[in-house]
Amino acid sequence: AGEGRARRGGGPGGPHRWRVPHGLKECVEALHCAHARGDERLASESMPVSVTNSQVVYDALKTTGVKLVSALPETWLVHLIRMADEDPEMTLVRLAKEEEGVGISAGAHFAGLRSAMLLQNHGFLQAINGIVGVSLLYKIPLLMLITDRGTFGEKDPWQTEGGKHTRPVLDALNIARDDLVRPEDVLPKLTKAMTLAQSSLSPVALLLNRDLMWEEPR
Repeated sequence: AGEGRARRGGGPGGPHRWRVPHGLKECVEALHCAHARGDERLASESMPVSVTNSQVVYDALKTTGVKLVSALPETWLVHLIRMADEDPEMTLVRLAKEEEGVGISAGAHFAGLRSAMLLQNHGFLQAINGIVGVSLLYKIPLLMLITDRGTFGEKDPWQTEGGKHTRPVLDALNIARDDLVRPEDVLPKLTKAMTLAQSSLSPVALLLNRDLMWEEPR
């Protein structure tokens, strides 16, 4: 392996040791390790996230004319990020923090490109300043696909608070929102969300539900 790439194997506790994970905690650790070395495919193979439904969401994004997506690594988004990265017709912008995606989408809008921001609900809460100070203030379309963590079925304690506050904050900001739960609803709802974002020149949020994105290990 070249310099800077993780080695397979290694000693116990080594920061770059790779093996097929069995528990959710190990899955998350493996995901971060794989993303740290830019390997979405290895990360995606260890995640019980629906490849099929991720493809449905990605295809719907392309059908609505999205040419640019911005994202941070997140468990439920792993396949979507990989698909964007491997698609020569899509521009993927990797963010250091979620708020940067607001500026990326604003720039895309002024350049005549449709875009989407992929983020976790905690990331949405961290991006509020940019959403209010750019998209809402200056009337700029912003399509957000937010992973709906912390709701019924959530096993990770650190995700639960974000789940409680995502919808109330969206409603407090008067941002139109809808849930993506069934694959057959993804394209029509995403199409309507993009239409509203463009016509109202404002943010619109679609929440990626657990039933759509997560496949429990058997």
